Amino acid sequence: MANIKQEFLNSISEILPSHLSLEEFVHYNSQPLRPSIRINTLRTDCDSFIERMTPKGWHFEAIPWCPQGYWLTRDDDSVQLGNTLEHLAGLFYIQEASSMMPPFVMASLTEAPNTLLDMAAAPGSKTTQLAAWMGNHGLLMANEYSSSRLKGLHANLCRMGVANTVLTHFDAQVFGHTLPETFDAILLDAPCSGEGTLRKDPDALSNWSLESVESIAQTQRGLIESGFHALKPGGLMVYSTCTLNRQENQEVCLHLKSQFGDAVEFIDLSSLFTDADKAVTPEGFLHIWPQIYDSEGFFVAALRKTASVDSEHRPPRLGRFPFTPASRKQQDALRDHLMATFGLTLPGGELMARDKELWLFPQGCDRFIPAIRMQRLGVKLGEEAKHGFKVSHETLVLLGADADKAVDLDDDEAVTYLMGRDLPRDNSAKAKGEVLLRWQGVPLGMAKWVGNKLKNSLPRELVRDNVAKV
Repeated sequence: MANIKQEFLNSISEILPSHLSLEEFVHYNSQPLRPSIRINTLRTDCDSFIERMTPKGWHFEAIPWCPQGYWLTRDDDSVQLGNTLEHLAGLFYIQEASSMMPPFVMASLTEAPNTLLDMAAAPGSKTTQLAAWMGNHGLLMANEYSSSRLKGLHANLCRMGVANTVLTHFDAQVFGHTLPETFDAILLDAPCSGEGTLRKDPDALSNWSLESVESIAQTQRGLIESGFHALKPGGLMVYSTCTLNRQENQEVCLHLKSQFGDAVEFIDLSSLFTDADKAVTPEGFLHIWPQIYDSEGFFVAALRKTASVDSEHRPPRLGRFPFTPASRKQQDALRDHLMATFGLTLPGGELMARDKELWLFPQGCDRFIPAIRMQRLGVKLGEEAKHGFKVSHETLVLLGADADKAVDLDDDEAVTYLMGRDLPRDNSAKAKGEVLLRWQGVPLGMAKWVGNKLKNSLPRELVRDNVAKV
């Protein structure tokens, strides 16, 4: 904490609850974070994953507010978590425990929605958590303002087996007037000053100032108003930040209440999980100080929209939409190819064509096509080729767990494949063509038989230099 400005500590001392001490705050922020992961139920289940990893020296402590979340200790931590086979195969997401709170709050207070907006989605920790809760059903619109972060967001969605998303690339303040009263639920994990992230990044507040806090809070007020306008009456909004000051947290929510009165109902989160009351504010929000749960600092509020409010609708300029419904001939040809080559059956959804490409759109996205410009819709299945189809990596990773035809790899072969190398294999049966590769039932991608080896077809951007088995 030596690099932290005294002005920041003074601001914390003014708002710290009476049962907490500044000395304890400083102490916890000088300690490393406990590693934590969220098991991806789109790929596996918690019991199976724990049973798989416990013999390898992994020890799991349940996180009270996320049934899929665990603090993790390992007998041997020489291999970085992000380089493990299990991580690269999408069995878990490396996610700070506090970060799991906003999707958990949403899942605890409402049924899985038909339409959900994640207003600030990258890098995808909460988006993939929401998609797993939705079971890949419904439509999840994941928005990200930063163009440089969109590619990483899409890569994480693909790795975790998420299929029900459409990606948008906007300043999220557009949603209120572009899609008024449209979404059943909305998550606004707002950009913030990051005061709660000191344990992860000691330099997080190098540019902190009271003036910058107020500037950020002004942006947040615009974002929460936009989200509220885009929310259906009766819908649920979860607002969260990884910061600690009142201006970016309580006061942003109170601003919304001042604008829309009784149409905004704050939901009391004090009984959400065991010891939630230790972090609850008088308004019923969760203001998580690092020393309460030995975690990052965080803030979460939940509000219900109890009545319709006046919302200006400004239709955007969209241009020509480049997709058309796939013809019956295209659909039949793709289905036949997937079944004959990989033993795969297409799931439900809208099959759309763009030139020679075939895409699977999430169910329900047709209503958004004339309403907003979307960066990426659903899953690119593949392209028509001279002999059949060139199937995408994303398709096999998404659907391959249920394929009837696959080559199963051992740990060493899986490592070799993910490092982009070809696999020597006995091919006495003289097999030909493309094959799906799986590791312990988890689809990794595609290869092609060339003599007595499987030629690697992993997309170059996914090749990793440091893959390791635990």
